[in-house]
Amino acid sequence: MSVAFREVWSRDGMMARIYYQSYSDINVKTLLIDLTQRRRVLSTMHGMVYVRFVCNNYAPPDLWCALHSQGLREKYLDSLMNQLGGIAPGDYACLGTGGVDMDDLAVVSDEYRDVWVTAFTTAGVESNALRVGVDRASTYEVNGRFERVGTINTILLTNASLTEAAMARALITITEAKCAALQDLGITSSYTPSLIATGGTGTDNVMVVPGNGIRITYTGGHSKIGELIGRVVYESVKGGAVSRHRANRT
Repeated sequence: MSVAFREVWSRDGMMARIYYQSYSDINVKTLLIDLTQRRRVLSTMHGMVYVRFVCNNYAPPDLWCALHSQGLREKYLDSLMNQLGGIAPGDYACLGTGGVDMDDLAVVSDEYRDVWVTAFTTAGVESNALRVGVDRASTYEVNGRFERVGTINTILLTNASLTEAAMARALITITEAKCAALQDLGITSSYTPSLIATGGTGTDNVMVVPGNGIRITYTGGHSKIGELIGRVVYESVKGGAVSRHRANRT
């Protein structure tokens, strides 16, 4: 099966492409990043995994809801990965969104000396933005089945070799940068409009993908890599949200 794609990023042999695919005659889009070799990946959806490919998939809202309500997400993703050269289930980890077209992906990179970082972000904030700690939840998980559209997903890639503690600490830095971007954009909660939102929904997800470069043990905001992480996430969330807003107006 022939699948169309466009390249959106490449560095150190790695490559990121957006693939235009179909599932049950419905058009879907997948950001796939080939890491060239298996790497440790910390994912807020999967935990700690060891994979060669990371991805972010867009399915239209009706398909998205059907897949999750029927528990078919894994079968769906395995089918898409099989289209892309027979990528096996254990070789990839994938985030997903039903509210943000992958063509609205924002890719931002920065570097300092021997360290570089890149953020790949899809930012949906129009219909389900919330403020954590204030707004009431709107979903209840039963056997792993619940999803809402409007998610902010970020895949953070770096050539630095991060300890597990540094990977975990990066989640805090990424979250702080996301909240700062939403604050500066003036994105308010869909449920408490007088307050600034802290996320696209309660199902925002992040992947942290380290490399084989210099060893780093701390990724907080006082470190240089923390500064880089904060900047690329901040700019990619802003860019993704603005791109999505413009697309909705056309």
